[in-house]
Amino acid sequence: MSYWRSIAVAVVVFASMLLTGRSSVAADAPLVATSVSQVDRDYWFQGEYLGSARNSCGKCQTMGLQVVALGKNEFQAVLFTGGLPGGGWWSGMEQREFKGSRDGDVLRLIGDSQRIEIQKSKANIQSVYQPPTPGSEQVVSLGELMRVERRSQTLGLQAPAGATVLFDGTNTDHWKNGRITDDGLLMIGTETKQHFRDFHMHIEFQLPYQPTARGQGRANSGVYIQSRYEVQVLDSFGLKGEFNECASLYRFKAPDTNLCFPPLVWQTYDIEFQSPTFDENNKKVCPGTVSVFHNGVLVQNRVELANKTGGGAAEGTIGLPTKLQDHGNPVRFRNIWLINRSSNSGDQLGVASAN
Repeated sequence: MSYWRSIAVAVVVFASMLLTGRSSVAADAPLVATSVSQVDRDYWFQGEYLGSARNSCGKCQTMGLQVVALGKNEFQAVLFTGGLPGGGWWSGMEQREFKGSRDGDVLRLIGDSQRIEIQKSKANIQSVYQPPTPGSEQVVSLGELMRVERRSQTLGLQAPAGATVLFDGTNTDHWKNGRITDDGLLMIGTETKQHFRDFHMHIEFQLPYQPTARGQGRANSGVYIQSRYEVQVLDSFGLKGEFNECASLYRFKAPDTNLCFPPLVWQTYDIEFQSPTFDENNKKVCPGTVSVFHNGVLVQNRVELANKTGGGAAEGTIGLPTKLQDHGNPVRFRNIWLINRSSNSGDQLGVASAN
């Protein structure tokens, strides 16, 4: 929990934007927005809400709400008892699921025994009582949550002395086939020109808003360490945090808690990696380990890697680059730097040719 004590929780007032949200694509084409100038009206309801509400015993509790846009005015949501994931709520604590739709400037969500009505950046939690007499439904307000935007405590963290700045928005000198957007962001489909053995890497990423996409088609990319071990990048906001979702070690281990922020909100990975070791016969004698801080919260803690993940390259002593995977979704990256923790630069996973 201590990682969230310094994270600013700022109330974001979107009421004035509800009438101006728009899409820059044709009405029949799937929406893929890389900036808020391209979004639809549903986007202004999607996000996180925080406040307090009464429980079934009448006691006031902190509540967090994550609302996910599914396209065409449809939504799903999760209400967390204790606060938002990583900020009061942790895996295993109580949560409730809701579904609903937007009608103009009001979003109504329905759960098993509660309703949520959202308008003007406020979510009203309601209890609904159905008495025996038809048509005499009773609705009681349990509390109100306000829309918030959380910020990772490591967002904008500058490279310490001695670190290698891999990308600062000015050039792609450290990247093979690197491409930069007009606003200075690194695009997918590139890899480092250097091979690093043991390191700490800081990287910031932004997920596109793709409300009608599902599963692995929703803002998919990945940080492929040594081209072997993938830390998944995916729009998993409001989902369970499975072993193929954001901050997972792809199809090997799910994150301990799903800390994925909504799309178009900048996020951070801080990755600590130690390579496996091999004997003189190229037999692995010690597995590699990886720790991942997602938005400042430890979600993978010195996990031992039994083998490569997913479609990664086979383990071995030959140095390979770290990739930013291209799955066709316009994920963007910035502020990437690395502390090389290798004992020497001439080992078998040392510096590779820049060509």
